[in-house]
Amino acid sequence: MASYPESGGPIRRAIPEGDNLERLVCDACGYIQYDNPKIVVGAVAAWEGRILLCRRAIEPRSGFWTIPAGYLELNESSEQGALREAFEEAGAALRLDGLLAVYHIRRLSQVQLIYRAELLSEEISAGEESEEVGLFTAEDIPWRDLAFPSVRWALTQYATVKDKAAFAPFTNPDGETGDYKPGSTTGV
Repeated sequence: MASYPESGGPIRRAIPEGDNLERLVCDACGYIQYDNPKIVVGAVAAWEGRILLCRRAIEPRSGFWTIPAGYLELNESSEQGALREAFEEAGAALRLDGLLAVYHIRRLSQVQLIYRAELLSEEISAGEESEEVGLFTAEDIPWRDLAFPSVRWALTQYATVKDKAAFAPFTNPDGETGDYKPGSTTGV
């Protein structure tokens, strides 16, 4: 049996009373550890028809291109998180104008909230997590060097609603469950 440093008590896997899933439970203090999905927030942001992309300077997928996105922090809204990530990764100021998509990456227990956005200025600069940033026309997007399948999904889905005033948020494309696929270099 392991123990929690905070309680010093023994922990075990068990189904707590009133629950139906196995959790880590501390026998000494009754603490229950709930593991919940991680929330990722980001944006497909455009300036005069060009899309903002960041070349990752960190793993996973260092050197590959992505939209500005990352984990939602405690005590921030998903909108605040998407704006923060764009500023941290690309020095970009955005105006969000709608939720583009909600993706479920089950193998990572991740939910991704991706917004459609407008850059407030073409002034961008690589942050600590980006090797470089750029504005790309649809034809110039480095499709073969995108970091994750969900980036491809978001860019493709964005293209269908970029000029629409209103639209319903997308989800994973048909057949794309976010589960692990053997032999895949990206895992989904």
